[in-house]
Amino acid sequence: MSLKPLGVALLAACFTLAGCDQQQSDQAVQKLKDFFNAVKPDALLLKDMTPGLTTEAQIRAQMGKPETERTFTDGSKRFEYPRGPQGLNTYMVDIDRDGKLQAITQVLTAANFAKIRSGMTEDEVRRLLGKPGEIAVFPLKPETVWSWKWREGGVTEEGIFNVHFDQSKRVYTTSRSDVIRGR
Repeated sequence: MSLKPLGVALLAACFTLAGCDQQQSDQAVQKLKDFFNAVKPDALLLKDMTPGLTTEAQIRAQMGKPETERTFTDGSKRFEYPRGPQGLNTYMVDIDRDGKLQAITQVLTAANFAKIRSGMTEDEVRRLLGKPGEIAVFPLKPETVWSWKWREGGVTEEGIFNVHFDQSKRVYTTSRSDVIRGR
């Protein structure tokens, strides 16, 4: 990736910020940080994250604002970082009650997909797989389908895992789709 377009973007952002008051500047800087965290390669996103040492503040500074934050009764937390839209990875970041990194897990895997069971709620699926890349509603069927693009390997490399919810918002089946390219 060439650094010239990045430099131009940063320079334009600086000129834009020069005409703003402090609050507007802070908001614009935060939006810029959020954008760069969203497109940051995974290797940079996860660099130097050490379980037991990295703090919650360091995680937020490096990875940005999580899509979802969950706090559990024991004081531990889980942050969700989907790499999308339609990215191939979603990371769950677990933080212990002392505010230290416990683990980072890429959840879009065949093992996690196999944990999806009939009768699960939307929230249970979301806690396991994170934010879907796409949600399709079929009112005549009636069903809602959540889809995640993932790296399954094999001949096609990428696939789409789908979870089908009935009108009571519970899983009734799952399916797999191919990623269609270049038609």
